[in-house]
Amino acid sequence: MSERMILVLDAGTTSTRAVLYAPDGRVMGLAQAPLGQHYPRPGWVEHDAQEIFDVSLGCLRDMVVAAGGADRIAALGITNQRETVVAWDRASGRPITRAIVWQDRRTADTCEALRREGHEAGVQARTGLVLDPYFSGSKIGWIMREVPEARALGGRLAVGTVESWLVWKLTGGLHVSDATNASRTSLMALDAAGWDAGLCDLFGVPAAALPEIVGCAEIVGMTAPEWLGAALPIAGMAGDQQAATIGQGCLAAGQAKATFGTGAFILASTGAALPRSAHRLLGTVLADVGGVRSYALEGSIFVAGSLLKWMRDNLGLLAAVEDSDDLARSVPDNGGVVIVPALAGLGAPHWRPDVRGVISGLSHNTTAAHIVRAALEAMAHQCFDLKQAYASDGADWGLLRIDGGMSGNEWLAQDLANVLGVPLERPADIETTARGAAMLASVGAGLHRTLEEACAAMHSPVSRFEPAMDEPARRARLAAWHAELARLD
Repeated sequence: MSERMILVLDAGTTSTRAVLYAPDGRVMGLAQAPLGQHYPRPGWVEHDAQEIFDVSLGCLRDMVVAAGGADRIAALGITNQRETVVAWDRASGRPITRAIVWQDRRTADTCEALRREGHEAGVQARTGLVLDPYFSGSKIGWIMREVPEARALGGRLAVGTVESWLVWKLTGGLHVSDATNASRTSLMALDAAGWDAGLCDLFGVPAAALPEIVGCAEIVGMTAPEWLGAALPIAGMAGDQQAATIGQGCLAAGQAKATFGTGAFILASTGAALPRSAHRLLGTVLADVGGVRSYALEGSIFVAGSLLKWMRDNLGLLAAVEDSDDLARSVPDNGGVVIVPALAGLGAPHWRPDVRGVISGLSHNTTAAHIVRAALEAMAHQCFDLKQAYASDGADWGLLRIDGGMSGNEWLAQDLANVLGVPLERPADIETTARGAAMLASVGAGLHRTLEEACAAMHSPVSRFEPAMDEPARRARLAAWHAELARLD
């Protein structure tokens, strides 16, 4: 009988997928389904938590069938959209409100008030995070203030990020969160094993409602047999960006990756050293394996692929996101168009939740192709600003590994190399988030002894992009971008 496989659930922002891997990293099957988005007010972004579970379960079941039954699966790994918050009733297992998504900006005023009161330096020193509505703590505080049932439930209230919700449902009541997701809440000190009472008080979060913090590569529980046909060990968990970093093999200090999906997220490993930034980058837990933590510096861009999705769905500028490559090539330049893609504010290193998107430089000669090309260019512009921040923190990149759905755009990949001025590597399998979760689960289930061994065994071949833009053109692009940013002040 052939070796048993690893099943991964990748619960993303706009879709959920389940992927089957062989222990050597070969993809044996994939099921994917879209996830509904809800925008009840400007700046608010929500998901239906029950839909997240139902869609996830459907994808998992499809892959159990593809595997030939649950007995052909050695372990389950879970990776998820981070910072998104779910609150539910422990007794009924029913969500008490919609999930508040990481893109949601409803707590911007709360975060600004805490900043004015002088709390940001203390929060950043303990958690590695700035005060921004992006993170989970202020979202949970909002639920406690604004959702009466959250207060009425008392000890029956459970709150967690998406992986906590999925594990609760899959196991029938286990309430846990892995250290990478916990490090994105603003409620856990980077080097602590549990929740920080002072931070919970600051954000108005009842610690009793929070999950137990566990490692990333260990068997934390078993799925209830009725869901997948047998009890499967949940052996690996990590937030999506940490999982992608692991999937790219960026374990040693200084190695960096960028994932281009709904947003864009760059993580550079700092190894065992606690990450510290003087330029508004984030410190985060990269992995917790065998009780040993590794860390990373992170730059978070809120809008990447979602900008093209918006142009497709709301503006009708392209029929499919995949058409953006050909459209960008169809014109010699951007025609003077510059886009600041702040549909959900600007993330690192600017941290401007108050600003909104801008399309400038329009003329009678502007076509849809110019605007789409400018949208792709905006991704490189944002990454350049992050590269400058990393360099100022003494963590510049000499090579960047890229992945995620948008990285398959050949024009975008080359433009990133051109503007950043460094070589890029892209794996043949660009969905490294699920691959990283598979690596963690393989270690947790004992299929590989160490994460380094799992990365070596399950890596994907790469293609390379070298910088090929003359310096005057590069400077002109960046000058136009920074001029637009200056107008936002």
